[in-house]
Amino acid sequence: MNNEQPIIVGLDIGTTKIAAIAGRKNEYGKLEILGFGRANSNGVQHGMVLNIDQTIKAIQTALENCYASNPNLEINEVYVGIAGHHIKSLQTRGDIVRQVTDDEIAQKEIDQLVSDQYKTYIPAGDQIIDVIPQEFTVDNFQNIPNPIGYSGVKVGANFHIITGDKNAIRNINRAVEKSGLNTKDLVLQPLASAAAVMCEHDLEAGVAIVDIGGGTTDLAVFYEGILKHTAVIPFGGENITNDIKTGLGVLKTQAEQMKVQFGSALSDEAKGNAFITIPGIRGMAPKEISVKNLANIIQARMSEIMDFVTYHLKQVGLDSRMLNGGIVLTGGGSQLKHLIQLTEYVTGLNARIGYPNEHLAAGHIEELAKPMYSTCIGLILKGYNVFENNNNKLNGENKQPLQEVKEEETEVEVTTEEGISTIKVKKRKSLKGFMDSIKDGLIDLFKEEEDTRMQ
Repeated sequence: MNNEQPIIVGLDIGTTKIAAIAGRKNEYGKLEILGFGRANSNGVQHGMVLNIDQTIKAIQTALENCYASNPNLEINEVYVGIAGHHIKSLQTRGDIVRQVTDDEIAQKEIDQLVSDQYKTYIPAGDQIIDVIPQEFTVDNFQNIPNPIGYSGVKVGANFHIITGDKNAIRNINRAVEKSGLNTKDLVLQPLASAAAVMCEHDLEAGVAIVDIGGGTTDLAVFYEGILKHTAVIPFGGENITNDIKTGLGVLKTQAEQMKVQFGSALSDEAKGNAFITIPGIRGMAPKEISVKNLANIIQARMSEIMDFVTYHLKQVGLDSRMLNGGIVLTGGGSQLKHLIQLTEYVTGLNARIGYPNEHLAAGHIEELAKPMYSTCIGLILKGYNVFENNNNKLNGENKQPLQEVKEEETEVEVTTEEGISTIKVKKRKSLKGFMDSIKDGLIDLFKEEEDTRMQ
């Protein structure tokens, strides 16, 4: 077990289930699952937290089950998925003219570009969830995946900005906090699912990840290694269940059971002479339901979802000829029989099921290889991505050469576990410079403390 790696927990707050999975990367970079718990979700509709109390109870049940699977776990912070039809995305462009053009482009300039995008105008009541750089430009050179190390006067990028409704975001955060947890980050669910089921080849070939959940269908489109588009389609497995319930006049639990056991996304594949017998309610005569009729209802709703996918692909100019990797279906709804054939028929693209075992270490719980856990496993991978990026930034900062500039020094007292320590801080002209120097001093101080502990 690689104890240097942190344990990261993904919390998927879905319409039908809430899942909490704790994982840690092993020395081969694969994810070892250390704890897993799930609970039925009651307070969530169409991916949005509506009843906070019910959601808290479900989160706590999922956590209790997670602790039951591994009593040694301690969970304080989680990466949480966000979806719902309030999610919107927009494209923006940002540029900065560099002050010191002799040096190569550094990470802090890219960070500056990204943080500038958080000032983008968005409608009142919305909030920016994430800013994702697409391709960069340096002077006249375009389509640069990573400009660090390049030299130039002007650096810019196209950005994909994801926004959501402030109240919906607040409800998720409140439900998580009242469950005794801290939200480390909110991650768009289609991006989390994509991280779990995609590999480098998919990214290069171009794929559309379609995550069919209970309340929503999430879409993430990648082309030439870049995230081109994200969307949340406000239909999912629950809509199919409700259609069956209404169309065939059965209870919701019966509709769900029929969908899972006998359902098919293609009515042509269903046998015309097969019937399902449903027991009558409270002494009424049992009902005979045609498997063909059941398939007709499922196909109608599934075709509608796939029409939305086709519409979004056309919106970004990536129709059937562009995405060589085709469509990757994941999420609980992707387990419907004959869905691959229907998807290929409606969209004109090749399709396959995406299983989240791409990045899992051997010997994991079989249950977790199901597509319905893609989002949760993707959240852990996203958490690792953040952790590794921060590590790289820290290492990069420490490697920068010292500048020979005469600056005044002042002393600042800092309280640590050992008592009060004094660090020397270089006085710089700007407030930001002063704060940065305090941060550098602290990093050095804690390093010294660690060194003394190690000795």
